[in-house]
Formats: sequence, C-alpha cells, structure tokens
Amino acid sequence: MRLRLRPEDDHMHPLEGASNFNESAYYNFCDRGSGLGGWVRLGNRANEGYAEMTTCLYLPDGRVAFWFGRPKISHNDAHDAGGLRFEVVRPFEEHRVTYDGPAVVLDDPSEMENPRKAFTENPRVACRIDQVHRGIAEPWGGEPEPEEGEAPLEVDPEKGFARGHFEQHMAVQGSVVVGDDEFVIDDGLGLRDHSWGPRYWQSVWWYRWLTVNLGPDLGFATTVTGDEGGRRRAHGFLYDRADGAGWVPIRDVALTSDYDDRWYHTALRATVTTDARTYDVGGEVWSSIPLRNRREGMTTRIVEGMTRWRCGDLEGSGLSEYLDQIVDGRPVGAVEAAAGGT
Repeated sequence: MRLRLRPEDDHMHPLEGASNFNESAYYNFCDRGSGLGGWVRLGNRANEGYAEMTTCLYLPDGRVAFWFGRPKISHNDAHDAGGLRFEVVRPFEEHRVTYDGPAVVLDDPSEMENPRKAFTENPRVACRIDQVHRGIAEPWGGEPEPEEGEAPLEVDPEKGFARGHFEQHMAVQGSVVVGDDEFVIDDGLGLRDHSWGPRYWQSVWWYRWLTVNLGPDLGFATTVTGDEGGRRRAHGFLYDRADGAGWVPIRDVALTSDYDDRWYHTALRATVTTDARTYDVGGEVWSSIPLRNRREGMTTRIVEGMTRWRCGDLEGSGLSEYLDQIVDGRPVGAVEAAAGGT
C-alpha cells in the first residue's frame, strides 16, 4: 500500500456516504516578534449537518482567546463556516486563513473544562484573523492507495479517524485582532494539516501530536499513539535543510512528559530518530487549554499546549496536542505514562 498525494488533494474531496464523513483543515502558528500563537480548525461533517469550527489564540500574557461552534452546513464544497474561511490560493504553496467573529477571553484557560460556564462567565470580544500561510517544506502524507495486485483498503467508519491525511510546515504573515489588541504577524512559523474520511474522536485510545518549528531550516511533526492493549506506534516526518534532502520519515520517538495535578502536560522530552540522525528535543508548555468531545458515554479530552521547543542551540515554538479517552476520571495515556509507559 502506497500513499497518494496530488495537488487536487489540497482541495475538497467528494462527500462520501458514511454518516461520520469528515473533511478537516487545521493551521497553527507562532510569531516570534509579537509573541502571539494560535490555531484554527474547520471539520466539515456535512452528513451530520454541521461543521466543527474552532479558533484558539494564545495571547503573549498567557490568556487564551477561544471560540467553538457547530455552524450548520449542507455540503462539502468549501471550508467556510461560522465566520472562519480557508482558501487554497495555490495547492501546497499558499493558503489564506480569515476569521471574523467572537471569542471569549480566558484569564484561566483551564475553565474550558466546563465549556458552558467558560462561555457565559468570561468576556466576549470581537476577533479578526487575516493570514497568508506559505509552504516552506514539501507536504508529507496522503491517502492509502493499493499497488498492483493489492486489495482496496477497507475502513470501518466506526473506527475511522482520518483515512487521508497530510501535513506541511508553513511560514505565516498577516494580522490578528482580539478586542482592543492588534497583532502584526511578520515572522510566523507553523504547521497545517488536511484530512478526510470517516472520523470519530473516540477511535483513538490516546495520542501525542507534536508540531515543532525550530526556525525556517529545521522542523518536524510526529504522532505517538497507544491502544488499549498497550501497543505503541510513532510516525511522522522531519525536514533539515542542512541535510539537503527535503523531508525524511521519522522512524521512532522516545517521549516522556511531565504532568501537573490536573494531568495537563507541562513539559516534555523527545528523542526523534530518522535513518540518518537522532535529535534530542525539549518542550516547555507556556499556555494550554483543555477541550472535550463526548459520544455514546465516552469522553475524549484534548489538551492543546502552546510549546517552546529547544534542540541544541536552536529555539522555536509549536503545539503539543495530547488526546486521551477519559476513564474513571483520568486520561488513559497520562496514567499509563505515570505507571512507566510513554
């Protein structure tokens, strides 16, 4: 089975019959000059009649401006809902992200553990985003495609998460307005992803998704996952312009994390191995927000941590996203780590 990735895959895909078909795009960034970071996401669930829309901005003083909604949609023709819009200007080269809508400003982002209370008891302000994201490395990933003689890939929609998926490091410029605060993004770096296929957030037991920018010449993205049987898998890609080879596959990741008393990750250390080299990377989470998704009695928690990264003499920023199913009030992956796992 090989991965197929074509310029057409940077656009929308035909709506499929699975009730939980999802096509999502996500963009994150952090600007060295202004100190502002953030991410936005639209996940079209047209067969369910809505999109998952999220805007999350990490203000330099530690506050978070956040908005989530499920605006109604009836088709999968565009990522354009709830005031958030993504435009593919040139596939794999240039994208535009705009948002015009509200945000609640959280002095304590952990209040989002109770979304109803957080949305009603914190100030609501106007928010605007206008950014251009330009590729600085080749995209990685695609959709599994059978080679000659192989049977087509069969995916159970109940177990689906993202049949097609790719990621790409980006340079970001533009502006962000949060209430009375305006930020100019001159020196932003980030990562985007695009995925399509059936998805339930409960299909993965736990994962840690690290998106790392250490300047325009070195970056990586990796996902470490675990299942209920204790099996672990790590994959991803890394680009290092010093090697002149474009991106290369990540073969393994040794990851350890520090947690606070709420089981939020506060720091992490990753040893990332490619065929040619090993990179030792440390991360410090300077602001994080907990999000949740519930379905049929299961609760999924996703802690989105804006993270300062260090590798040798290089420093940078990015996101560390920790997803866990919650069992007996505890995140399964963090409990496993405390007991001696990853």
